[in-house]
Amino acid sequence: MKKLGVLFLVLLLTLSAAGCGGGSKPAENSPTGAAPAGAVIKVASVTPLSGSQAAVGESIKNGAQMALEERVEEFKSLGFDLQFSPQDDQADPKVGVSVAQKLIVDNDLLAVVGHWNSGVAIPSSEVYANGNLAMVSPANTANDVTDRELPNVNRICARDDAQGPAGADYAFTELGIKSIFIIQDKTTYGQGVADEFRKQFEAVGGTVLGYEGITAGESDFSAVLEQVRATKAEAVYFGGIYPEGSLLIKQLDEKGIKVKFIGPDGMDSSEVIKIAGDSAIGSVYTSLAADISGTTEGKAFIEKYTQKFSKAPEAYSSYGYDAMNVTLNAIVEAAKGNGGQKPTREQVVAAARATSGFKGVATNVTFNKRGDNTEASIYVYNFVEAKYPPTVAKQIPAAGFLKD
Repeated sequence: MKKLGVLFLVLLLTLSAAGCGGGSKPAENSPTGAAPAGAVIKVASVTPLSGSQAAVGESIKNGAQMALEERVEEFKSLGFDLQFSPQDDQADPKVGVSVAQKLIVDNDLLAVVGHWNSGVAIPSSEVYANGNLAMVSPANTANDVTDRELPNVNRICARDDAQGPAGADYAFTELGIKSIFIIQDKTTYGQGVADEFRKQFEAVGGTVLGYEGITAGESDFSAVLEQVRATKAEAVYFGGIYPEGSLLIKQLDEKGIKVKFIGPDGMDSSEVIKIAGDSAIGSVYTSLAADISGTTEGKAFIEKYTQKFSKAPEAYSSYGYDAMNVTLNAIVEAAKGNGGQKPTREQVVAAARATSGFKGVATNVTFNKRGDNTEASIYVYNFVEAKYPPTVAKQIPAAGFLKD
């Protein structure tokens, strides 16, 4: 038994070593056209696939999955077996970091499309940076996502210091709101976008009559809403995500507090109507996601997505799709630069940052030195009826808000 145990151990170590080294070997084109062993290339999506934010997370994952599956044959012709690795971060920073630590030890994994929550993306991307793993975010808006200037971190949407001021300008100038009460969910994203809104609203002459934090996961907001009533503010701005934001809309209506509700892109979900119903009519939010239903490419995407997943896409589905294509283009370019062989993670990181002139379904993409998209836009949406998606009220280019 002892000798057999030693032989088994030797065999196990041999197989293990072969597996660890297989992902780092360069690919060799097979004469049959089939991907040779060791030519596996994986790309992960990391979004919340469970919990209260799963609807948006799944929609981003679906868009990314669709883009990847459409290019499997292209990668096969290049000698690579392209595989999708969807991951669930549960909208939790600790889970996100745990997922990131798992991903960086997979030598076949060359890039990540994600995350949805900035508060999850920031610590997770530190792990990706240590593993030289490229990240292309479809939806993270917090300034710190790219202000750390990590070479591996990019995003195709606009930033909070563009979204917040654009929302404040629209509220003050277009809606004529002069006083506001700000509520935020105390997350990196929620407080960040609320603070950017506040700075600009006060800069243009508006008055902030209250600024309070709530806790994500709460469901009774009576105390803070009575504060809103007492200040007689004309509007409420909420920095946060739709589960709490939709309840705020509903409870404002139930309590007879007649104020305009304004939110950021965390409110961009069909769940708003499911939770708030008719109370959502008249509410406004800014989003970094375009309404693609009016373009030929957008209509084709919606039709393919609906057919594949038996439901309509959400706002960020097309951004998951575009982020994946940006990522796959970078891998292809990196492979070309590596003589047609499987590229290193460092080569993919460099190729992703060099993205310029990409034409997507939802957005064009050119990254600046920070990894911000100079071609992103901000959209103002208005619920004129209890129907998702709401009506686009205005499109605002984000380039004018970028620092460099």
